[in-house]
Amino acid sequence: MAGVRPYGRFTHAVVRGVPGSFGKTAAEGDAAGDAQTDLAKAQRQFGVLTGALRQKVGLQLIEIPPDPELPESWRIEDVAVIQGETALVTRPWKQQRRSEAEAVRRVLSELNLTVVEMGDEEGGSAGATLEGSDVLFTGREFFVGISSHTNHRGAEVLADTFRDFAVSTVPVYGGTRLKNVCSMGGPDTIIISSSEGAKKTLKMMEQLTDHHYDVLTVPEDAAANCIYIRGPSQVDYLLHPPADECPNSAAAFQKLTDYTLLPTACSEAVKLGGALSSFCLLINRKPQL
Repeated sequence: MAGVRPYGRFTHAVVRGVPGSFGKTAAEGDAAGDAQTDLAKAQRQFGVLTGALRQKVGLQLIEIPPDPELPESWRIEDVAVIQGETALVTRPWKQQRRSEAEAVRRVLSELNLTVVEMGDEEGGSAGATLEGSDVLFTGREFFVGISSHTNHRGAEVLADTFRDFAVSTVPVYGGTRLKNVCSMGGPDTIIISSSEGAKKTLKMMEQLTDHHYDVLTVPEDAAANCIYIRGPSQVDYLLHPPADECPNSAAAFQKLTDYTLLPTACSEAVKLGGALSSFCLLINRKPQL
């Protein structure tokens, strides 16, 4: 398949700083529900995550400055789906969030990726909404969660963009996003929450795929979102919520004995429906000749 590279191999991470408006929504700057967030703590957690990606895993970090006018822009995962040399710039469900893509688009272009736009509301993708936190790429195929943020038309646009891969849609229960209840823990392993909604989603994924995946079940939803990276010297890294955030899941992660485990706090993001992966876009760039 064109553009396919070993799963989990990344060279760059694009992140966007936590703005002073963290905890507000993109719609009129209102507070995000009843969540009581701690800005300083969120910024510290962001710093630890980016430090781990740069210093421990060895990725080249590209940081877009925070923008207080875009309170949800720290959720950079939502605005692009990247595979190989192609980046699909998505259309978030909230109209107010769509301008978040401008700075991300510039960075992706500077990295010489082929940038594909979902298009204008009046074009062929009219009515499509797609957020990257609803997209799980396994290395073999895409699963797209149909949620309050992502619809079937958005999944169709993704399938049209990445034609080398099968794209299956699965329901997301409980008003969350797909990657709030599952993530990849390696080339053949899906990490998934033990909640009833997550079990239903996993059952659908298993019915739709032609591939076999091992499953690592964790008791807490927040623990199901991890970041797997195949690092230099064939080291498997797994960034995951720490025991003080997800105490019941600590034993499950210890089963990954061949991994370098990097506990990384994300509790402030979780309060707003985010997760570890919300903070970054991972990219694998070929060496330039």
